Amino acid sequence: MAPAAAVASAGAGESARLAREVARVLDDCRASLAVHQRKLRELAAIRAASGGGGCFLPAFCVAVTPLFDLARRSPGSERAARFVAAFASASASSADGGGDGFLEGFIRFLMTASEAAHRPARLRACQIISEIIMRLPDDAEVSDDIWDDLIDAMKVRVQDKIPAIRSFAVRALSRFAGDGEDGGIVDLFLETLDNEQNAEVRKTIVLSLPPSNATLESVIESTHDVSELVRRAAYSVLSAKFPLQSLSIKQRTTVLHRGLSDRSASVNNECLKMLKDQWLTKYCGGDVIALLRFLDVETYESVGESVMVVLLKDGALRVQDGHSIRQYFAANGENEGEQVSNIQLMDAEVALYWKIMCKNLQAEAQVKGSEAATTTGAEAAVYASEASDTNDLLDNVLPSTITDYVALVKAHLSAGPNYQFTSRQLLLLGEMLEFSDTMNRKIASSFLHELLVRPLEHEVDDDGNQIAIGDGVSLGGDKEWAKAVAELAKKVHSSVGEFEMVVSAVVEELAIPCRERTADFMQWMHCLAVTGLLLENTSTLRNLQVTAIGPSQLLHSLLLPAAKQNHVDVQRAALRCLCLLGLLENRPNAELVKQLRVSFINGPDLVSAMACKSLIDLVTWHGPQEIDQAIGIELPDPSYKKSQFTQVDLSEMNDDDLNINVLDILFSGFHKDDWEFSLEGDNHDNVPTILGEGFAKILLSENFPSIPSDLHTVILSQLIRLYFSEETKELERLKQCLSVFFQHYPALSDKHKSSICSAFVPVMRAMWPGLYGNAGGSPHVISKRRKLAVQASRFMVQMVQTQLFSTESMDQASKSPESVSGSADVSNSFNISEEGLAIRIAVEVASCPDKKTAAGKAYALALCKVAVLLRFRQSEQKAIKCMRGLINSLAASVASDKELMKELAQMAARLRSLDACPDKELPQDEVEAIFKELGLDGGFKLDTNQAVPLTPAVRPVRPPAPSRRRARRAASSSDESDENEVNLPAASVNRVPATPSMSAARSQRASKTAALSKMSAKPTATAASSGESDDQSDLTSDEDSSGEDSS
Repeated sequence: MAPAAAVASAGAGESARLAREVARVLDDCRASLAVHQRKLRELAAIRAASGGGGCFLPAFCVAVTPLFDLARRSPGSERAARFVAAFASASASSADGGGDGFLEGFIRFLMTASEAAHRPARLRACQIISEIIMRLPDDAEVSDDIWDDLIDAMKVRVQDKIPAIRSFAVRALSRFAGDGEDGGIVDLFLETLDNEQNAEVRKTIVLSLPPSNATLESVIESTHDVSELVRRAAYSVLSAKFPLQSLSIKQRTTVLHRGLSDRSASVNNECLKMLKDQWLTKYCGGDVIALLRFLDVETYESVGESVMVVLLKDGALRVQDGHSIRQYFAANGENEGEQVSNIQLMDAEVALYWKIMCKNLQAEAQVKGSEAATTTGAEAAVYASEASDTNDLLDNVLPSTITDYVALVKAHLSAGPNYQFTSRQLLLLGEMLEFSDTMNRKIASSFLHELLVRPLEHEVDDDGNQIAIGDGVSLGGDKEWAKAVAELAKKVHSSVGEFEMVVSAVVEELAIPCRERTADFMQWMHCLAVTGLLLENTSTLRNLQVTAIGPSQLLHSLLLPAAKQNHVDVQRAALRCLCLLGLLENRPNAELVKQLRVSFINGPDLVSAMACKSLIDLVTWHGPQEIDQAIGIELPDPSYKKSQFTQVDLSEMNDDDLNINVLDILFSGFHKDDWEFSLEGDNHDNVPTILGEGFAKILLSENFPSIPSDLHTVILSQLIRLYFSEETKELERLKQCLSVFFQHYPALSDKHKSSICSAFVPVMRAMWPGLYGNAGGSPHVISKRRKLAVQASRFMVQMVQTQLFSTESMDQASKSPESVSGSADVSNSFNISEEGLAIRIAVEVASCPDKKTAAGKAYALALCKVAVLLRFRQSEQKAIKCMRGLINSLAASVASDKELMKELAQMAARLRSLDACPDKELPQDEVEAIFKELGLDGGFKLDTNQAVPLTPAVRPVRPPAPSRRRARRAASSSDESDENEVNLPAASVNRVPATPSMSAARSQRASKTAALSKMSAKPTATAASSGESDDQSDLTSDEDSSGEDSS
């Protein structure tokens, strides 16, 4: 309703006239925003004409009241609300008579409306308050008491149940958040931001946060929010409120990494806007080198490269005139300490800048050249001209000769380890140079030889012992450095087999002291690092056959002796090379496999980790049978299906025990409890993580048909227990890997779902404390382990309920009972779906050997709570009938839990409704067939004649209740009458099932006594009711205590 129509019947008098005038102005403002300025002047004239005697405020409140009754927000009402806020804020200035108390009175009116029970009134009040505060001029004359009351009111509205009201309340408080004494507003914002579920409210909070050290971390954390709106708002706040210098290096790189790799284009654009307009232009004066210095590119190289790439793609960077790498060859009288042979040393940021810039120029020239080759005429000429200009620019940027390039790299190498990063960037520039000339190739080849024979960097401790710097297995101690050297070597020696010949000659040279047993561990590591570089960058062993040191000689004279050295780092490097060599072989060498097995079994933990990684790589590449055949283990009979891994005690296994399969040895690594690993770094080099990742790869791969499906179940059970284990909770790498694995594994095939169903019971048996040989412990430990087991059970149910990626399987597996309610087809896919899992759980509960113990009761209770979550499809008629015969055994095992018994009764009702022939029993031979299909023991008889009791509580011994008590009980609901009448021991309930005649008689008695109780209601009935309530509460407390004991 329009404001004018709403106040038309307000009556006569000056106040009514003013209300009609204000309502008329508001009606005009609903149509368009263009008339607001004119209407503001008109309404101000009306207010001035009223004399300011206190008549205008009541009339104004009456006129705007209809806005608070609108249940839906419309464009017209929004314009009117904005006009009201604009008028109220404009009237507050001292030049407009702000001292007459109009604004204060109107704010009090709005605060009253903000406390209304009517949702639209609260919403409109908070909206107008927020608009007034945001528009209010600095010279507004408002008392502090009004502001205090308003802040308190808006703090309450921040907790409102309506998201829009919370958003307007936050916006209203945002102007007060930056004050020195904000009254806890910022703390309220931060607390609300952590718990807020609505994305729009989170966005408003982020935009309202003032810049401070306390809010910076929350804003940065919001760049990782699930909502695109919040992430974009966070980058907007970082750009507008936080200077570049106020962020730490870690925070800068985190913000850029998240923003530039975000999946949302709008977030990418907002991050790029912050990077280009604020960080680069405003704080760095357009100097990208200065920006890179703020990012510590030596530590966060990938972030620096991303920044360069996105700025080049946006066109914000180009090569400045006169700037090139050649300028570093000119002697400079300044910085004499940083000059080597008239070469000025580059900073890390400068080296990264030129590497990315040159790569971009080369890629651009190649694209233009390709476009010129695929087009004709004038267009091709344009593209060819652009490609030529770009190539000329690249040639002018790069060193003029190969000699200059080599001298530049050598100068930085001679400058010490502080210029290692710069040297690596310059090495990567070599890929853009031309080595077709014989003299250039000779110079580069000589330089490469110097790089390969350059000793590893090391330190000397207080005792005079040498300590290698780096990872201990790569050339130069750095994987990226080794990769740069290899790329340059393959560029210089690009002919077929030339790379292998040159590098193998270096290996032969470095291996001389190793074969003569005169090398120290640093020389061993250097030789193995170059060997690893050779093996890692060759595609086939055929190229090594004609080199200075062949594969066989390499294995027997270098790698195997190195694996037997005492130094741990030498053993690790040797095992890595053995793995690389094994991957190149068509069939794994017997001595190679034996050495890896021995190192895994008897080596130190770091050596065992490298051997474990090597064995898993060989297994996934060649297959487990090929690895076993290499050491003489015969293939098993094809008819024999292995169902368990052979348990091996690694601490007692001999080196010459070669009759145990490689998978048995690796799987036994899960059961060794004394693995040591460091919690620092990424936790990659530890056996549990490597085994978890390796067996997860084996389960996901379809290339190992020789591994029986039963072993898949065993492996999956171990991985689930590993994922929920307390001992591995600190291994973040393992947790992340298994999390991704469990997300994809159940959605790939039906076989995977079958393995999950088969693994459910073994996992629960292995994780539940106090049962099946598992240790107990203190109550706290038992409770913690039970919670983990329950989490694992629900996690497996979620995996079973995951839909398949393939369309056909997904259609079959995702059918709900409702979708197939009229289907008469019978399916037999219960073994891979929830039906089979439910039957397994029911049989496990029925066959649990320790049902009377506290652990057994809690175990049965936990399994039944999982069983009621499972759904049955109407097409699985045999599974439905089988479950109907098992559900009573579930009820008998959890007879002390009322709520669970009700859920079981509902489940029984659902199964009966899905059963096409509910009165027909399933033949015993079909029951045995189902059990055999599920891998369960036969001989279990179904019981379909019993009904699940609605209330399983054991009836306490008490004297007979008076007749008045029975009447009151019968007057209750049907559930309560059943609860008090079927309050028998479980055995009695099973022996005397409910019949239709008994139910009908009980219903007639209930109706009769209900009528009598209504006719003769007396005060004593109240006392009887209270007494009954006390009795029921006693019964509940008994059950709760027993439930606590069982849990």
